[in-house]
Order: sequence, then structure tokens, then C-alpha cells
Amino acid sequence: MFTQVFSAAIYGVDARVVRVEADVSDGLPSFSIVGYVSAQVKEAQDRVRTAVRNIGLALPPKRVTINLAPADIRKEGPRFDLPIAAAVLCAAGRIPPAALKNTMILGELGLNGAVCPVSGVLPSVIAARDRGCRVCILPFDNLTEGRNVQGIRIVGLSVLEELLAYCSDPEGYEQREPGQESGIPGERRGDFADIHGQEQVKRAALLSVAGFHNLLMIGPPGSGKTMAASRLPGLMPDMTDEESLEVTKIYSVAGLLPGQTSLLTERPFRSPHHTISPQALAGGGRFPRPGEITLAHRGVLFLDEFPEFSRTSLEILRQPLEDKRIVISRSQGTVAFPADFILVAAMNPCPCGHYPDMNRCICSPGQISSYIHRISQPLLDRMELCVEAPALTYEELGQPGDGMDTETLKGQAADAFAIQKKRYQEEPFLYNSQLGVKDLKRYCPMSADAEAALMRVYEKMGLSARGCHRLIKVARTAADLDRSGRIEKKHMLEACSYRNAGKKFWNI
Repeated sequence: MFTQVFSAAIYGVDARVVRVEADVSDGLPSFSIVGYVSAQVKEAQDRVRTAVRNIGLALPPKRVTINLAPADIRKEGPRFDLPIAAAVLCAAGRIPPAALKNTMILGELGLNGAVCPVSGVLPSVIAARDRGCRVCILPFDNLTEGRNVQGIRIVGLSVLEELLAYCSDPEGYEQREPGQESGIPGERRGDFADIHGQEQVKRAALLSVAGFHNLLMIGPPGSGKTMAASRLPGLMPDMTDEESLEVTKIYSVAGLLPGQTSLLTERPFRSPHHTISPQALAGGGRFPRPGEITLAHRGVLFLDEFPEFSRTSLEILRQPLEDKRIVISRSQGTVAFPADFILVAAMNPCPCGHYPDMNRCICSPGQISSYIHRISQPLLDRMELCVEAPALTYEELGQPGDGMDTETLKGQAADAFAIQKKRYQEEPFLYNSQLGVKDLKRYCPMSADAEAALMRVYEKMGLSARGCHRLIKVARTAADLDRSGRIEKKHMLEACSYRNAGKKFWNI
């Protein structure tokens, strides 16, 4: 007897519908799985046989053939265990075929019949809904994640016996409810008030968040660079529903969602070590999986000890910073991962960390130049904000707070977000950093004095066209923080000041 059910295979951060076809026929007893499957999927035959036997059933001593179609899509992981079991039981007459019509099934099976959670549930349910499926059967631990998708019934199973109970009366099946969780608990972050002095660093951090601009901080060890970066997420706005769905899909595919987690609402903050491989940073593998830059999508990617990253890893960042996505090409196909993040980097000005304090710096001019120039000019060009975090004196450490705490700064950033939201309500983007070249003239009007200042800086500093455009975007954000409709000279000069730090160290 032939039967089929639906499942899904992960491709990038999306899912593709897979038909799980089963045929039970006369012949020597065997169990074969075909359809461009991995070794993990082929192992499903042993898990399915044992799980079915341990719940008190037995597969007939016949030839069982499973085909996962279409055959040009690679099928990986244990997510096909439950749909294979369902298809075989249906073909063997244990389940009525009508009960699984227009139904997608996902789940791993334990040898005792337990239905174990799998990754990539959210994009799979979206694919099921778009395919026209009415029901999606999932592991119980993935139930809350699946319910984030509207327009499709979600059924959560803990054991294989519950599949039989559901199929005996699909309409009357009573779903057990999971415990309520509101997402991944947020990591407690410090306050900007903890950072003494460094007003310019705090201002640069505010500009970075308010317009989603990339930020590079340069200074000696212990000057507060890492503290400032770790506090940035506290200034960022809550994600929109669309952004939340995007990020949750990514973390679902990566297997980083804990059980019974709803949509993620906090923006990601990723801080990989400088020894990370280029593949782990960008994403990759024979069948590509998301890397750190994709896990930072809609959030912050913080790279501490910036020059210590390998040259290959650093240069990988150039295209995603421009295109807001990264394309991974393999012989099996090409996958595009989203990568729209704020790059925040911190570095010392020299190997010992104390330049330009010549009383403490022990580096030669050649060592300093070699260290600084590990950051290429094209990558530096993509850092809209470059700020120096100088060493603090003892008196500065003892000074009271300057009023630039997280709550105050977040309020200022929220005002800028509101202005941008209203301004770009008819555009496909939300933030100043996302402005295209053709949008600058429309959305970035400037006074004659501001334009004259920009022209002088452009000629004096030898800016590239990209650098000039990014300068205008930062000035637009500074104007938004001042609630100014146009860019004034002071806004342009402030934006230019964040290029001077680069000029000091890179002589650009």
C-alpha cells in the first residue's frame, strides 16, 4: 500500500516542503530510504522500527520503501523520524490516510517512542502554511515556537502513541498545553553611568544606536571600550514583529531556541572570540549553516581586539556590511543569509596598547604601523563612527556621573527612532544607515554652511564616495537627536570629528 505525508527540509534560514512517500509491499523483509538523504536520515529506519515495537506495535514483515521527494533537495538530521513512522504506519493500515491529509509532520524519535524536539520548526511551519497544509504535527517541546505562525493548526506530541490517538479522532483531539514562557530571559546588562568620563565614547554609542551606524573604538586597555559595547543593547529599540520573526527563524534553524520559547523580542548581541574561524564567522559548512554575522542580524556584532582577527575573517565583513546579507556558495548550491547588524569593534592603538603615550609605549613605529594597518582601508571606510577612548586620569575616575546613564540615552535614542519611523513610513527601511545613495538628497537636506563644511572635509581628507555618503548619514542622525529637520553645520562637523580619530591613527 502506498501513502504520503509532508515534512520539510531546511535550506538556509527557510524551509522547503518534502513529500515523505511510503510503500509497504510483498517481498523479502527490508527497510530502505531513498531521496538524497544523509546518513542521519538513513539511520531513521532503526529508530522507527524500535520505537514502533516499543509502543506495542510491529511493522509487517514486508518490503518497506521510503522516498523523500523531491530528490534534488538534501535531507539532513533526525527531523524526518516522525513523518517516516507516520507514513509507514499509514501504509501498513495502522493509521487512516484521511487523518494525515494536508498535514506536515516533524520530529525525532527516541527508541522508547518519545518524540524529541528538532531545530528549524518556525520556517518549517511557515512553509507548511504557504503550501496549504491545515495541520502541523510537532514535538511537544516545539509547540510554542510553532504557534507563532497564524493560519495553521499546531499539534504537539510527546510520545508516538499520541500520534495514534490524534489520528483516531483529529477534530476531537485535546491538546495538552505547555508551560508559559515569554522568550529567552535577557542577560542583565550594566548601565552607562558605570563608565566614568568618556563622554565622546558615550555620544558615539548613542549615535551608533540611534542611526544603526557601525562604531570603532580605539584606546588603551581598561579605558572602557568593552564596557561601552556591552551596554549598547540597552539603548536599542524593541524589535518590530517582522524583525522578531526574522531573528527567531535564524535562531530556530541554528538550534539556539530553548524549549517552549515564543518569538524573541530582545535584539541579538554576539561577541565571538578573535580566534574564530572565517567559516564560523560568516557561516558555512558543506551544507551551509548560519554564522555569527547572521546570528547578529537586527542586533550588534561586537568584535573585541579587532586587529587580532585573521585578515580573512575581517575581509569577509566587507560585503555583508554593504549588502546586509551574505551569500555562501557551494557545489550543492548557493544560500543567502540575512546579515543586517551594527558592527561595533574595539582595539588597542598598538601591540602594547599605550600609544600615543610615548612614556609607556614600548612599540617601534614599524610595529605600530603594521598593527594599525591590519584593518584595511575599505573596511575602515565602512565604519561610520571612529572614536578614541583615552586613558582616564585618577581625578576623572573619581568624578561623579555626567548624567549620561542608560535611561537618559535610551530616551534620546527613542526620540530619534520615532523621527525616522515617521520619515521612512513609506520606505522599505527604518534607519538612517539604510539610506541608499538616491535617498540622500531627498531625506538629508542640509544648510549652505553644512554643505560647504562637507565639501572642505571631502577635499581635505580625500574621502571616497562611500565615506562621503556615510558622513552625511551620521550627520542626519545627529540632526535627528537635535530634532532638526535639516542638517546644520554643527551636525556635519560632529560627523566629521569621528573621521579625525581615523586620520590620527591611519593618516587618512
